[in-house]
Amino acid sequence: MNAPYQPIAVAEVSFAAQDVTRHFPVSGGLLRGALGPGDSVKAVDGVSFAIRRGETFSLVGESGCGKSTLARLVAGLDKPSSGSLRFADADQHGHRIQMVFQDPYASLNPRYRIGTAIAEPIRFQKLLPEAEVMPRVHELLQQVGLAPADTMKFPHEFSGGQRQRVSIARALAGNPTFLVCDEPTSALDVSVQAQILNLLRRLQAQLGLTCLFISHNLSVINYVSDGVGVMYLGRLVEIAPTRLLFEASKHPYTRLLLAAQPRLDTRGRDVPPITGEIPNPLNPPSGCTFHPRCPHANGRCQSEKPELAAQPDGSQVACHAVQERRIPVQFHTP
Repeated sequence: MNAPYQPIAVAEVSFAAQDVTRHFPVSGGLLRGALGPGDSVKAVDGVSFAIRRGETFSLVGESGCGKSTLARLVAGLDKPSSGSLRFADADQHGHRIQMVFQDPYASLNPRYRIGTAIAEPIRFQKLLPEAEVMPRVHELLQQVGLAPADTMKFPHEFSGGQRQRVSIARALAGNPTFLVCDEPTSALDVSVQAQILNLLRRLQAQLGLTCLFISHNLSVINYVSDGVGVMYLGRLVEIAPTRLLFEASKHPYTRLLLAAQPRLDTRGRDVPPITGEIPNPLNPPSGCTFHPRCPHANGRCQSEKPELAAQPDGSQVACHAVQERRIPVQFHTP
Protein backbone atom coordinates (compact mmCIF):
# COMPACT_ATOMS: atom_id res chain seq x y z
CA MET A 1 0.00 0.00 0.00
CA ASN A 2 0.91 3.71 -0.19
CA ALA A 3 2.44 2.98 -3.62
CA PRO A 4 3.54 5.85 -5.88
CA TYR A 5 0.73 7.50 -7.78
CA GLN A 6 -0.35 5.94 -11.06
CA PRO A 7 -3.30 7.24 -13.10
CA ILE A 8 -6.30 4.88 -12.99
CA ALA A 9 -6.94 3.36 -16.40
CA VAL A 10 -10.56 2.73 -17.31
CA ALA A 11 -9.97 -1.03 -17.37
CA GLU A 12 -8.65 -0.88 -13.79
CA VAL A 13 -11.61 1.00 -12.28
CA SER A 14 -13.71 -1.13 -9.95
CA PHE A 15 -16.08 1.63 -8.84
CA ALA A 16 -16.81 5.22 -9.87
CA ALA A 17 -19.06 7.85 -8.34
CA GLN A 18 -20.04 10.77 -10.57
CA ASP A 19 -21.65 13.96 -9.21
CA VAL A 20 -23.46 12.03 -6.47
CA THR A 21 -25.81 13.97 -4.22
CA ARG A 22 -28.05 13.02 -1.33
CA HIS A 23 -30.38 15.74 -0.14
CA PHE A 24 -32.80 15.20 2.73
CA PRO A 25 -35.90 17.42 2.47
CA VAL A 26 -36.95 19.30 5.59
CA SER A 27 -40.72 19.52 5.52
CA GLY A 28 -41.86 19.77 9.11
CA GLY A 29 -41.07 19.69 12.80
CA LEU A 30 -39.07 22.35 14.64
CA LEU A 31 -37.19 23.31 11.47
CA ARG A 32 -40.30 24.15 9.46
CA GLY A 33 -40.46 27.74 10.66
CA ALA A 34 -36.74 28.38 10.15
CA LEU A 35 -36.62 27.16 6.55
CA GLY A 36 -38.62 27.85 3.47
CA PRO A 37 -40.59 25.26 1.49
CA GLY A 38 -38.44 22.92 -0.53
CA ASP A 39 -35.31 23.41 1.59
CA SER A 40 -33.14 20.39 2.26
CA VAL A 41 -30.00 19.22 4.00
CA LYS A 42 -27.26 18.54 1.43
CA ALA A 43 -25.61 15.61 3.18
CA VAL A 44 -23.71 14.68 0.01
CA ASP A 45 -23.37 17.46 -2.53
CA GLY A 46 -21.77 16.54 -5.86
CA VAL A 47 -19.12 13.92 -5.05
CA SER A 48 -17.00 12.23 -7.72
CA PHE A 49 -14.18 9.70 -7.29
CA ALA A 50 -12.97 6.34 -8.61
CA ILE A 51 -11.41 3.28 -6.95
CA ARG A 52 -8.92 0.99 -8.64
CA ARG A 53 -9.75 -2.72 -8.50
CA GLY A 54 -8.23 -4.44 -5.46
CA GLU A 55 -7.38 -1.19 -3.65
CA THR A 56 -8.75 0.70 -0.64
CA PHE A 57 -10.08 4.24 -0.99
CA SER A 58 -10.80 6.02 2.28
CA LEU A 59 -12.99 8.96 3.20
CA VAL A 60 -11.99 11.12 6.14
CA GLY A 61 -13.46 14.23 7.74
CA GLU A 62 -15.06 15.60 10.87
CA SER A 63 -18.34 14.17 12.13
CA GLY A 64 -21.27 15.34 10.04
CA CYS A 65 -19.29 15.79 6.81
CA GLY A 66 -21.38 13.16 4.96
CA LYS A 67 -18.91 10.29 4.71
CA SER A 68 -21.21 7.70 6.34
CA THR A 69 -24.14 8.84 4.20
CA LEU A 70 -21.97 8.34 1.14
CA ALA A 71 -20.98 4.87 2.40
CA ARG A 72 -24.65 3.90 2.66
CA LEU A 73 -25.25 5.12 -0.88
CA VAL A 74 -22.38 3.00 -2.22
CA ALA A 75 -23.60 -0.04 -0.26
CA GLY A 76 -27.09 0.35 -1.71
CA LEU A 77 -28.75 1.04 1.65
CA ASP A 78 -29.96 4.41 0.37
CA LYS A 79 -30.47 5.95 -3.07
CA PRO A 80 -28.75 9.13 -4.28
CA SER A 81 -30.84 12.17 -5.12
CA SER A 82 -28.84 12.52 -8.33
CA GLY A 83 -25.63 11.36 -9.95
CA SER A 84 -24.41 7.85 -10.67
CA LEU A 85 -22.71 4.99 -8.81
CA ARG A 86 -21.15 2.55 -11.25
CA PHE A 87 -19.41 -0.76 -10.70
CA ALA A 88 -17.11 -2.24 -13.32
CA ASP A 89 -19.00 -5.55 -13.27
CA ALA A 90 -22.26 -4.84 -15.05
CA ASP A 91 -23.79 -7.96 -13.45
CA GLN A 92 -22.88 -6.82 -9.96
CA HIS A 93 -25.87 -6.66 -7.64
CA GLY A 94 -26.47 -6.39 -3.90
CA HIS A 95 -24.79 -9.61 -2.81
CA ARG A 96 -21.56 -8.53 -4.52
CA ILE A 97 -21.38 -5.48 -2.25
CA GLN A 98 -21.27 -6.01 1.50
CA MET A 99 -20.86 -3.66 4.45
CA VAL A 100 -19.07 -3.87 7.79
CA PHE A 101 -20.69 -1.52 10.30
CA GLN A 102 -19.27 0.54 13.16
CA ASP A 103 -21.10 -1.26 15.98
CA PRO A 104 -20.86 -5.03 15.52
CA TYR A 105 -23.29 -5.76 18.35
CA ALA A 106 -26.02 -3.54 16.86
CA SER A 107 -25.56 -5.17 13.45
CA LEU A 108 -26.09 -8.70 14.82
CA ASN A 109 -29.45 -10.12 15.89
CA PRO A 110 -29.02 -10.96 19.61
CA ARG A 111 -31.47 -13.88 19.25
CA TYR A 112 -29.53 -15.56 16.44
CA ARG A 113 -26.68 -17.92 17.10
CA ILE A 114 -23.56 -16.87 15.22
CA GLY A 115 -23.79 -19.81 12.84
CA THR A 116 -27.32 -18.84 11.87
CA ALA A 117 -26.34 -15.18 11.38
CA ILE A 118 -23.48 -16.03 9.04
CA ALA A 119 -25.50 -18.67 7.17
CA GLU A 120 -28.46 -16.33 6.58
CA PRO A 121 -27.05 -14.45 3.54
CA ILE A 122 -25.88 -17.74 2.00
CA ARG A 123 -29.34 -19.27 2.34
CA PHE A 124 -31.22 -16.11 1.35
CA GLN A 125 -29.22 -15.71 -1.86
CA LYS A 126 -29.15 -19.48 -2.47
CA LEU A 127 -25.41 -19.44 -3.01
CA LEU A 128 -24.88 -23.06 -1.92
CA PRO A 129 -26.88 -26.27 -1.46
CA GLU A 130 -28.09 -26.68 2.12
CA ALA A 131 -25.61 -29.50 2.80
CA GLU A 132 -22.72 -27.13 2.06
CA VAL A 133 -23.91 -24.14 4.08
CA MET A 134 -22.55 -25.02 7.52
CA PRO A 135 -19.17 -26.24 6.20
CA ARG A 136 -18.90 -22.84 4.50
CA VAL A 137 -19.79 -21.08 7.78
CA HIS A 138 -17.04 -23.03 9.56
CA GLU A 139 -14.59 -22.04 6.83
CA LEU A 140 -15.54 -18.36 7.17
CA LEU A 141 -15.10 -18.43 10.95
CA GLN A 142 -11.64 -19.89 10.59
CA GLN A 143 -10.83 -17.32 7.93
CA VAL A 144 -11.46 -14.49 10.40
CA GLY A 145 -9.63 -16.16 13.29
CA LEU A 146 -12.52 -17.83 15.12
CA ALA A 147 -13.38 -21.51 15.70
CA PRO A 148 -16.11 -23.66 14.08
CA ALA A 149 -17.47 -24.33 17.59
CA ASP A 150 -18.36 -20.63 17.85
CA THR A 151 -21.38 -21.24 15.59
CA MET A 152 -23.43 -22.19 18.66
CA LYS A 153 -22.71 -19.00 20.60
CA PHE A 154 -24.80 -15.84 20.79
CA PRO A 155 -23.41 -12.33 20.12
CA HIS A 156 -23.30 -11.39 23.82
CA GLU A 157 -20.83 -14.22 24.46
CA PHE A 158 -18.13 -12.53 22.36
CA SER A 159 -15.85 -9.56 22.99
CA GLY A 160 -16.13 -6.47 20.81
CA GLY A 161 -13.25 -7.52 18.59
CA GLN A 162 -14.65 -11.04 18.20
CA ARG A 163 -18.07 -9.65 17.27
CA GLN A 164 -16.45 -7.53 14.58
CA ARG A 165 -14.75 -10.67 13.25
CA VAL A 166 -18.19 -12.30 13.11
CA SER A 167 -19.52 -9.28 11.19
CA ILE A 168 -16.66 -9.56 8.71
CA ALA A 169 -17.35 -13.29 8.28
CA ARG A 170 -21.02 -12.56 7.61
CA ALA A 171 -20.06 -9.91 5.05
CA LEU A 172 -17.78 -12.40 3.30
CA ALA A 173 -20.55 -15.00 3.25
CA GLY A 174 -22.10 -13.24 0.25
CA ASN A 175 -18.90 -13.69 -1.81
CA PRO A 176 -18.47 -9.92 -2.29
CA THR A 177 -16.03 -8.25 -4.61
CA PHE A 178 -16.58 -4.84 -2.98
CA LEU A 179 -16.54 -4.14 0.76
CA VAL A 180 -17.77 -0.95 2.45
CA CYS A 181 -16.27 -0.48 5.92
CA ASP A 182 -17.95 2.29 7.93
CA GLU A 183 -15.78 3.08 10.97
CA PRO A 184 -15.20 -0.66 11.58
CA THR A 185 -12.67 -0.15 14.39
CA SER A 186 -13.79 3.05 16.14
CA ALA A 187 -15.72 1.14 18.84
CA LEU A 188 -12.71 -1.05 19.68
CA ASP A 189 -9.67 -0.46 21.86
CA VAL A 190 -6.32 0.25 20.20
CA SER A 191 -4.83 -3.24 20.37
CA VAL A 192 -7.99 -4.85 18.96
CA GLN A 193 -8.17 -2.16 16.26
CA ALA A 194 -4.78 -3.28 14.97
CA GLN A 195 -5.91 -6.92 14.85
CA ILE A 196 -9.04 -6.08 12.86
CA LEU A 197 -7.16 -3.80 10.45
CA ASN A 198 -4.55 -6.50 9.83
CA LEU A 199 -7.34 -9.01 9.27
CA LEU A 200 -9.05 -6.75 6.73
CA ARG A 201 -5.79 -6.17 4.85
CA ARG A 202 -5.03 -9.88 4.77
CA LEU A 203 -8.50 -10.77 3.50
CA GLN A 204 -8.34 -8.03 0.88
CA ALA A 205 -5.06 -9.44 -0.46
CA GLN A 206 -6.33 -13.04 -0.38
CA LEU A 207 -9.73 -12.38 -1.96
CA GLY A 208 -8.89 -9.44 -4.24
CA LEU A 209 -11.46 -7.19 -2.59
CA THR A 210 -11.96 -3.55 -3.44
CA CYS A 211 -12.75 -1.45 -0.35
CA LEU A 212 -14.32 1.86 0.54
CA PHE A 213 -13.13 2.65 4.08
CA ILE A 214 -14.70 5.34 6.28
CA SER A 215 -12.87 6.75 9.30
CA HIS A 216 -12.07 9.92 11.21
CA ASN A 217 -8.78 8.43 12.44
CA LEU A 218 -5.92 9.62 10.24
CA SER A 219 -3.50 6.99 11.56
CA VAL A 220 -5.91 4.25 10.49
CA ILE A 221 -6.44 5.95 7.13
CA ASN A 222 -2.69 6.13 6.54
CA TYR A 223 -2.31 2.43 7.34
CA VAL A 224 -5.08 0.92 5.23
CA SER A 225 -5.48 3.25 2.25
CA ASP A 226 -4.18 3.47 -1.28
CA GLY A 227 -6.05 6.72 -1.89
CA VAL A 228 -7.86 9.22 0.33
CA GLY A 229 -10.72 11.66 -0.13
CA VAL A 230 -11.12 14.47 2.41
CA MET A 231 -14.75 15.51 2.93
CA TYR A 232 -16.09 18.75 4.32
CA LEU A 233 -19.80 19.53 4.59
CA GLY A 234 -20.88 17.08 1.91
CA ARG A 235 -18.15 17.78 -0.65
CA LEU A 236 -14.69 16.41 -1.42
CA VAL A 237 -12.08 19.12 -0.92
CA GLU A 238 -9.01 17.00 -1.70
CA ILE A 239 -8.32 13.60 -3.29
CA ALA A 240 -4.83 12.12 -3.36
CA PRO A 241 -2.84 8.91 -3.14
CA THR A 242 -2.14 8.27 0.55
CA ARG A 243 1.57 9.09 0.40
CA LEU A 244 0.92 12.42 -1.30
CA LEU A 245 -1.82 13.39 1.12
CA PHE A 246 0.32 12.81 4.20
CA GLU A 247 3.55 14.21 2.76
CA ALA A 248 2.31 17.06 0.59
CA SER A 249 -1.29 17.96 1.45
CA LYS A 250 -2.58 21.13 -0.19
CA HIS A 251 -6.05 22.07 1.01
CA PRO A 252 -6.07 24.22 4.19
CA TYR A 253 -8.61 21.90 5.82
CA THR A 254 -6.50 18.81 5.12
CA ARG A 255 -3.43 20.55 6.53
CA LEU A 256 -5.27 21.50 9.71
CA LEU A 257 -6.52 17.93 10.16
CA LEU A 258 -2.98 16.58 9.77
CA ALA A 259 -1.51 19.23 12.08
CA ALA A 260 -4.00 18.29 14.80
CA GLN A 261 -3.09 14.61 14.57
CA PRO A 262 -1.39 13.40 17.81
CA ARG A 263 2.30 12.66 17.20
CA LEU A 264 5.21 11.85 19.46
CA ASP A 265 7.42 14.53 17.92
CA THR A 266 4.87 17.27 18.69
CA ARG A 267 4.81 16.59 22.42
CA GLY A 268 5.16 19.81 24.34
CA ARG A 269 4.57 21.93 21.24
CA ASP A 270 1.57 24.05 20.38
CA VAL A 271 -0.59 22.34 17.77
CA PRO A 272 -2.68 24.80 15.73
CA PRO A 273 -6.37 24.04 16.36
CA ILE A 274 -9.06 24.02 13.70
CA THR A 275 -10.79 27.23 14.66
CA GLY A 276 -14.54 27.68 14.58
CA GLU A 277 -17.25 25.06 14.27
CA ILE A 278 -18.67 23.13 11.33
CA PRO A 279 -21.32 25.41 9.76
CA ASN A 280 -24.97 24.53 10.03
CA PRO A 281 -25.71 22.16 7.12
CA LEU A 282 -29.22 23.62 6.95
CA ASN A 283 -27.71 27.01 6.12
CA PRO A 284 -24.20 26.47 4.72
CA PRO A 285 -21.93 29.42 3.93
CA SER A 286 -21.87 30.77 0.39
CA GLY A 287 -18.93 30.09 -1.88
CA CYS A 288 -16.40 27.76 -0.30
CA THR A 289 -18.13 26.32 2.77
CA PHE A 290 -14.77 26.20 4.59
CA HIS A 291 -14.08 29.92 4.18
CA PRO A 292 -15.36 31.00 7.66
CA ARG A 293 -12.65 28.79 9.23
CA CYS A 294 -9.91 29.24 6.62
CA PRO A 295 -6.95 31.56 7.33
CA HIS A 296 -6.40 32.06 3.58
CA ALA A 297 -9.96 33.00 2.56
CA ASN A 298 -10.66 36.14 0.51
CA GLY A 299 -13.63 37.63 -1.29
CA ARG A 300 -13.60 35.04 -4.07
CA CYS A 301 -13.75 32.24 -1.50
CA GLN A 302 -16.84 33.83 0.04
CA SER A 303 -18.75 34.10 -3.23
CA GLU A 304 -17.54 31.36 -5.61
CA LYS A 305 -17.70 27.62 -4.93
CA PRO A 306 -14.39 25.92 -5.83
CA GLU A 307 -14.37 22.72 -7.88
CA LEU A 308 -11.89 19.87 -7.71
CA ALA A 309 -8.96 20.62 -10.01
CA ALA A 310 -6.20 18.19 -11.01
CA GLN A 311 -2.71 19.01 -9.74
CA PRO A 312 0.63 18.14 -11.42
CA ASP A 313 1.34 15.32 -8.95
CA GLY A 314 -1.99 13.55 -9.47
CA SER A 315 -3.91 14.96 -6.52
CA GLN A 316 -7.14 16.93 -6.88
CA VAL A 317 -7.91 20.00 -4.78
CA ALA A 318 -10.96 22.27 -4.49
CA CYS A 319 -9.42 25.53 -3.27
CA HIS A 320 -9.12 28.98 -4.82
CA ALA A 321 -6.07 29.78 -2.68
CA VAL A 322 -4.25 26.72 -4.02
CA GLN A 323 -5.31 27.50 -7.59
CA GLU A 324 -4.07 31.09 -7.30
CA ARG A 325 -0.89 29.95 -5.49
CA ARG A 326 -1.74 32.08 -2.47
CA ILE A 327 -0.80 28.99 -0.46
CA PRO A 328 2.69 27.55 -1.00
CA VAL A 329 2.26 23.96 -2.16
CA GLN A 330 4.71 21.13 -2.69
CA PHE A 331 4.36 18.84 -5.68
CA HIS A 332 5.82 15.35 -5.54
CA THR A 333 6.90 13.72 -8.78
CA PRO A 334 4.41 10.89 -9.60
